[in-house]
Amino acid sequence: MSTQFTTLDWAIVAGYVVLLAAAGILSTRRQRDAQDYFLAGHRVPVWLLAISVLSTTQSAATFLGAPDYGFRGDYTYLTSYLGPLVAAFVVAKILIPRFYALNVTTVYELLTHRYDVRAMRAAAGMYLVGRIFASGARLYLAAIAVSMIMFADIQPSSVFVASLVLVALGIAFTFIGGLRSIIWSDLVQVLLYVGAALTVLFILWAGIPASTSEILGALASTPTGENKLRLIDLSLDPAAPFSLLATFTGVVLLFIASLGLDQDTTQRLLAGRNSADGTRALYVSVLATIPVVLLFLAIGSLLYIFYERPDLMGQSAGAGAAGEFKGEKITIFMHFILTHIPPGVRGFVAVGILAAAAVNSGLISMSSVLIQDFYRPWIDRRGGRSEKHFVQAGRVGMILLALALLGMSVLCYYWQRYTDAPLLTFALGVMSFAYSGLLGVYFAALFTRRGNSASVICALATGFLTIAVQQSYVVDMLGLPTSWKLLAFPYQLCVGTAVGFLTCILGSEGEASAKPVEAN
Repeated sequence: MSTQFTTLDWAIVAGYVVLLAAAGILSTRRQRDAQDYFLAGHRVPVWLLAISVLSTTQSAATFLGAPDYGFRGDYTYLTSYLGPLVAAFVVAKILIPRFYALNVTTVYELLTHRYDVRAMRAAAGMYLVGRIFASGARLYLAAIAVSMIMFADIQPSSVFVASLVLVALGIAFTFIGGLRSIIWSDLVQVLLYVGAALTVLFILWAGIPASTSEILGALASTPTGENKLRLIDLSLDPAAPFSLLATFTGVVLLFIASLGLDQDTTQRLLAGRNSADGTRALYVSVLATIPVVLLFLAIGSLLYIFYERPDLMGQSAGAGAAGEFKGEKITIFMHFILTHIPPGVRGFVAVGILAAAAVNSGLISMSSVLIQDFYRPWIDRRGGRSEKHFVQAGRVGMILLALALLGMSVLCYYWQRYTDAPLLTFALGVMSFAYSGLLGVYFAALFTRRGNSASVICALATGFLTIAVQQSYVVDMLGLPTSWKLLAFPYQLCVGTAVGFLTCILGSEGEASAKPVEAN
């Protein structure tokens, strides 16, 4: 089958762009103030909040990385979602009530009440750095897929153009309507990328002549003795990213930060009427994520049968296809889409990829932090401006941040190749750089009476640097013990969080830090 997109495929992609634009425009009313633009006026229903959080947390890393993990590995990544369930409980009981009690627009305003404005701005700045890292890595993953669709290659220039297209779409769908339009477009995107995944699963299943019992048997016992249906990894291997130990340590920390300290996600949870709405939306979104991840892992398992088990396929036509785009660990899924999905359906699946790749949520969250935590206070000290001015400033901020994401996507192209990390763990590991310091600071702020703005700034810096020095390429460059290379990203996050926490509590109590912040 030809790998070239047909006119019908491109027409479907164009229809998606029109549909998404219409969803944003129809959901948009005149923006009265920054609260309307950044938090949708606290009028978003719980079910829609939950879908928006699901869309935000399930990016191209899941759409493209999870099938790759299922193809090469097992189902331990699914079990790691016990970590988000624990994290959701912590965020719901400790963080969300405090955010609503303080009536914050960004989660970093809490540190103003606990320490001072400098601490808040330092945390907000670290979030911006971390979100550029994380969203840039996700943009890079999606750009590889889009590059293969547009140019049938993954050359640097092609990936750059694909990144530029995705960023332009993100700006277009965010610029006018703010958070309200993004939340409604999130609904469209979730329906599309889940529908695309179900379509691929059905085509794969229909294309394998073996029975269900034969497929399950082949997955349970591969020729190399591997059980690709394994759910639980009980090993203490420090290099295993999704073992049970890693799940209940570093993965829990990762999702406490992602769900409760990352404005990209928490902004949605703050758009409800009250903390109860935010809490319900959080639980529903985490529970709904589990079948979505299972769906993508199942696609990976069937890809393994399709390409690696010719004895079950009745022929060997698929053999060797996994090496078609050598070095790109996600492209086995893309290769199947481009070579075995019929025209028309291929366009629909491509739309699913674009939906999973959307960067608009990251742009609106970063813009809210940039404007509310940095620009507005600066303007207010100089006499203030109208609310309309801050809405316009948010739009300009999104354009500047989009350029930063574009640059990070280009950097990730070379970064991931240098590290040779699987793209799923690469994307998750990148998030640890900013999260370690933020976790350390918030644990100190919520559970101790220690710390001040100076120690907060130091904690954010040491947390970031601790993650950096644990990277294999930095270990080699600095001549550190090779045992430092063994830690998977969840354990690296544990070390970084501990260092950040200890650094923060070294600071003496200031006037603003007389007691931890309480929820009303």
